[in-house]
Amino acid sequence: MAALAAALALGVAGCVPQDEPTTPPSSDGGNAAEQLSQLTVATAGSMKGYSRERFPHWRDTGKNCDIRDSILQRDGKDVKLSGCNVVGGRWESVYDGRSFSDPSDVDIDHMVPLANAWRSGADEWDNAKRGDFANDTTRPQLFAVSASSNRAKGDQDPSQWKPANRSYWCKYAQDWVTVKHYWKLTVTSAEKAALTDMLEGCSVGSDS
Repeated sequence: MAALAAALALGVAGCVPQDEPTTPPSSDGGNAAEQLSQLTVATAGSMKGYSRERFPHWRDTGKNCDIRDSILQRDGKDVKLSGCNVVGGRWESVYDGRSFSDPSDVDIDHMVPLANAWRSGADEWDNAKRGDFANDTTRPQLFAVSASSNRAKGDQDPSQWKPANRSYWCKYAQDWVTVKHYWKLTVTSAEKAALTDMLEGCSVGSDS
């Protein structure tokens, strides 16, 4: 009912995005190890020429609202809207288990950070493709998380940073691999080793 009410509210405001994400995309855990084995291992590329502006985001999803609002609405509970803008609700950050009621305390994290993607092959894309990557709501690429965890993560890969919430490591690795596999991005040897270790933990107390 809450999702229906939110959708109606967006409709009244004339801001229904074409592909409104209603649930977080999920990766196929059964394929993650296989997909990881298919990724090209390479040293991280140069940051030369990188800027966040080379990955145009956030795209508009209606009058006065954008992908950030869409993800906040998708990942939140009891979400309150002012027109298209998310102004209240409840969010639990899967990275550290912290809860928030003020959307300003929540960041939208790119599972594979933009700078990491740049070093992994996105430097060869055009800005339109980089924009598709930065606004990808089809793959498990965008999540509402605590601002502190998002900023601690920065542009680091799983060999350099992992969520404080260890119970999320399996899903984190699956999602990371899913995104890199779809976008045909490379991994470093250390990154692959960390992901392999995290995926091995998926069989412990989990069927996913």
